[in-house]
Amino acid sequence: MNFRALCAIISNEPFAENAKGNYVRRENENVRNKKLRVVLCAVGVMCLGALMCGCGNKKNDLLAEGEHRVFTATPDPAKEPTATLDPSGEPIATVTPDPATPTNAPETTPTGAPATPTNTPTVKPTATPTATPTVKPTATPTAIPTDKPNVTPTTTPTPTPGGNKQGGNGKLIVIDAGHQRKANTEKEPDGPDSKTMKAKVSGGTTGKYTGLTEYELNLIVSKKLEAILLERGYQVIMVRTTHDVNISNSERAKIANEAHADAFIRVHANANDDSAVNGAETLCQTSKNPYNANLYKQSRKLSDCVLDALCEECGCKKRHVVETDTMSGINWCTVPVTIVEMGFMTNEKEDRLMATEEYQDKLAKGIADGIDAYFAQ
Repeated sequence: MNFRALCAIISNEPFAENAKGNYVRRENENVRNKKLRVVLCAVGVMCLGALMCGCGNKKNDLLAEGEHRVFTATPDPAKEPTATLDPSGEPIATVTPDPATPTNAPETTPTGAPATPTNTPTVKPTATPTATPTVKPTATPTAIPTDKPNVTPTTTPTPTPGGNKQGGNGKLIVIDAGHQRKANTEKEPDGPDSKTMKAKVSGGTTGKYTGLTEYELNLIVSKKLEAILLERGYQVIMVRTTHDVNISNSERAKIANEAHADAFIRVHANANDDSAVNGAETLCQTSKNPYNANLYKQSRKLSDCVLDALCEECGCKKRHVVETDTMSGINWCTVPVTIVEMGFMTNEKEDRLMATEEYQDKLAKGIADGIDAYFAQ
């Protein structure tokens, strides 16, 4: 069947092509031709429907894959950017955010150039602090000699009676550990308004057999004496608690004077060219001292009590109380005073004894017992 025959059938013409290619009317085939046209129309409708369904599915697939909306006349405002023009004619891209999706991005004002939406925060993170410390460590203090003695009285809250004598009853004792590490050979008057000048302070003697220096021994015993007196209810002021000081003899007396001490105890050790000389002694002013003769009786009694108790406790030789007006540390005093010479560092036996802690404890206790006896009388 050629094209002409098909057109004849569709146009419902009663013709048919004969053997010579001519068309002749075929009245007896009308019914069959009508059925054929119905079938062809149905087939065409089905093909057209199938074609349309296939295009719809392709459209949906493209949208599902995120491709552009080619067939959509109106874009979705929730997902598509809308373009506007600024006065310069350049497009300004604005994004209408999805109401369901929160955003922390700050609002920005257009500046004329295309603004590209971004999720990068506008606030810069705080810089990481460096590990370098801003404060320099405090340097370790060095031992710097000081001229100021410890003048704060130390006390114990619970008075404890001492030995076989009475308790301190709050009496104030100033203890001067004689000498210091470095002597001061500068001169000072040996008493108020005196024309006689003496060295301010010497370094003291040294143990001939032990090598222990006097200024060290004096401070050791003085600290032990302080502890005992505090236990017995006294108040105590230490003229020095270290060797690196520079305090003259008159300045030491001034500390006791200004504190209004009830007794001023000056702790020393002795020396002699004769190594056989030994024993303990104490010193005070004479009854005719030009500076403080009014204190003679009190100072003498203090000296006697301390010497007696020390020798009793230590078992050493008792020499005597030396009365002299040549000692600056006594002449400047306005309070009762005694100098305790615990023993001779030039004597082998006493030098070695005074270097032991056991004998040092005895020396301190003996002096403390003498102070108790003084206030008991």
